[in-house]
Amino acid sequence: MMVFDLPDETATADLAACIAALAEPADVIALKGELGTGKTVFARAFIRARGEPDDIPSPTFTLVQIYNPGPTAIWHFDLYRLRTPDEAWELGIEDAFASGISLVEWPERIGPLLPERRLEITFTFGSEPGTRSLLLDPSAEWRARLAMMTANA
Repeated sequence: MMVFDLPDETATADLAACIAALAEPADVIALKGELGTGKTVFARAFIRARGEPDDIPSPTFTLVQIYNPGPTAIWHFDLYRLRTPDEAWELGIEDAFASGISLVEWPERIGPLLPERRLEITFTFGSEPGTRSLLLDPSAEWRARLAMMTANA
């Protein structure tokens, strides 16, 4: 596991851009944390870093937004309003997990449908106003990529 203490939204966006550069097709990035801890800020910065030039709305009401800024689609899920894990099938989650890059806010809502092969990021409020702490819990595939990122930092 890796912990990043981030002083502001700019630092969150910078970390998101670094992770976006490492993402590959069929990657799942699970974004966990309380309301307001920065999950959507991270997701927007990730999507922009992958080349999306347009406005990036939160998928709070639509549950999913799909972006095609390059060769791999990015699926941004906000599963807060899901009542059961099976509702995720209606969102096309199997297609996202198979060939896209999936950013999943509130991943605990899909329980056993969440793949083992994932990068899990837990967002918490930091000790000072505006700060955040991010705990990265990578699967083996992600662990190797993140090691390269920290070695180059």
